[in-house]
Amino acid sequence: MIPYTILTNRKRALIALIHTVAFLAVAVATGMLVIRPLGAASPKSAWIMTGAYVLISGALLVLTGISRPVSERVYFGCCTTSASFGLLRQIFGDAQLPSAVYVRVAMLLCAVLVGYLILRKHETKPRLFAADEPS
Repeated sequence: MIPYTILTNRKRALIALIHTVAFLAVAVATGMLVIRPLGAASPKSAWIMTGAYVLISGALLVLTGISRPVSERVYFGCCTTSASFGLLRQIFGDAQLPSAVYVRVAMLLCAVLVGYLILRKHETKPRLFAADEPS
């Protein structure tokens, strides 16, 4: 079995996959909204979202950097790319970066696929029943 650095067991891989699917749904839903460029007169919520994207992109970049196996690195790389394009869209708006929505969704779709493959690589251990245990 591949020695993963972060997604070391089935539970972690499943939780990561659930988060990725949830963020994919958010990316699709927010892709239908019009985002204006960030400016001094922007509402506080826009600044809060920008800060959240900075933190999430940074954390995912660190996870990508410490990942060892290629599949895990690709998974976190796709998530990082998606979050970074969300940040760029938040800063520059849809008029300056119209493809950001599509890149975000495509990267999250790739992350879901790779996350599913990682989850499948984690074997479930068969449970021992009282009748199966040696005496």
